[in-house]
Amino acid sequence: WEVFILEASTMFSSLASAAGGQHNPNKDYEVPSAPTDGISSLTWSPRSNHLVAGSWDSHLRCWEVYNTPTNATPKTGIKYDAPVLCTAWSGDGTRVFAGGCDSKAQVWNLATNQLTQVAQHSAPIKSIHWIEELQTVVTGSWDKTIKYWDTRSPTAVSTVNLPERVYCMDFGYPLAVVGTAERHVLIYDLRNPQVEYKRMVSPLKYQSRVITCFPDRTGFALGSIEGRVAIHHVEDKDSTSNFAFKCHREGNDIFSVNSIAFHPTYGTFATAGSDGAFNFWDKDSKQRLKPFPRSNQPISAAGFNSDGSIYAYAVSYDWSKGSEYYNASQPNHILLHPTTDLEIKTRNARPKKR
Repeated sequence: WEVFILEASTMFSSLASAAGGQHNPNKDYEVPSAPTDGISSLTWSPRSNHLVAGSWDSHLRCWEVYNTPTNATPKTGIKYDAPVLCTAWSGDGTRVFAGGCDSKAQVWNLATNQLTQVAQHSAPIKSIHWIEELQTVVTGSWDKTIKYWDTRSPTAVSTVNLPERVYCMDFGYPLAVVGTAERHVLIYDLRNPQVEYKRMVSPLKYQSRVITCFPDRTGFALGSIEGRVAIHHVEDKDSTSNFAFKCHREGNDIFSVNSIAFHPTYGTFATAGSDGAFNFWDKDSKQRLKPFPRSNQPISAAGFNSDGSIYAYAVSYDWSKGSEYYNASQPNHILLHPTTDLEIKTRNARPKKR
């Protein structure tokens, strides 16, 4: 597959050149009233086509998205107490949980447009998730802990100490996976969440950036700052199916993988990176299904809606080159890409040409 990626990158480079420095070379629909500073998080409601963004301008914003044709309308927004680093929806789609640089997590009630604190750490909260099966909020922080919260109580139900700061984590009941500083990867069974099921060193040589559970919960995809993704299974019996591949590279330039999102129907997945590009992949056939032209800024966050018909992505500075490259006058954008079966369906499931 490494050979395939290298060959495909030649075609990808020509596509990137054709982008001409545009923020929307794919001519996707642009969401109105985008955040005024870096976009750190994009999450879709599990119940409807509502999209929420969290950003460095200390705001939460929500849009209602329509499919035919693809467009969006701002629904509501609220000022947060600090820059927002992560967001997650409740299972019923009525609330949004958010964590940020003030080390607090709050729940945003969309009906009343009010914020209520539900969690506290001693350092910024990098990742937040709602576990429907446990009716619990989980927060991961740079204070080297994961905490489980009953939203009716100010005290954590349980605290799990980690070897290092949380950089990324994901949950797909009963699987939980956490990537920390120093390339630790920790795996938990949520039926016994305080006990570490397995610990490993990342199969990638550089810092973990994003981790996402497989839809079937048998493993996870891990992306690093070094333009590489690892496909890894939890159980040793499946280890022969583990592999890694290069992506989000152009010539000698190597970019961070900022997002990995699995399609809810087909199990294929999308990656998005600091190079401003997103790609659709099939891990089972080890193929890139479709590359897309590069935007003129990084893609900082992305994801599919609940039925996989729309892929949302944020074109926004991701701090991958440090503060010296931050340009406050550079606008931020949220774009909606309507997906088609020809783009995202596994090759083996597509109808044969006659």
